[in-house]
Amino acid sequence: MNRLLTKSVLSRVPMTFCRLAAVRFSSAAGSKENLEKLVQNNKVVVFMKGTPDAPRCGFSNAVVQILNFHGVDDYDAHNVLADEDLRQGVKEFSNWPTIPQVYMNGEFIGGCDILLDMHKNGELIEELQKVGIRSQLLDHPDKQA
Repeated sequence: MNRLLTKSVLSRVPMTFCRLAAVRFSSAAGSKENLEKLVQNNKVVVFMKGTPDAPRCGFSNAVVQILNFHGVDDYDAHNVLADEDLRQGVKEFSNWPTIPQVYMNGEFIGGCDILLDMHKNGELIEELQKVGIRSQLLDHPDKQA
């Protein structure tokens, strides 16, 4: 019985490994196809270090704070520190070397510096309106930078 069990288990190991490798290869987090799906998944998508609740870098934290300031809380956030393929893939996908990266309706907007500039000059309110999000700054003009 042990011999049959061992043979049965061993015969499944290579197949399981092959299946795992095939799944990993075909749906790599950093692949262009996967990234295209991710950026189309929500009106606002952020690739960042950490999560919105626990950013792991000051620039990622700044992006989260800017979005919070505008009342944007329904966005997809992807922690690039959890997956090196995603981290490198998104840089190649956008042709932008740094993280965080912000997308709206599938279009690359920029990183922290660009989002901050857009916030300061009012362009972020316009971009949010284009994707159907009303900035809460329109309701509270006294909060504007």
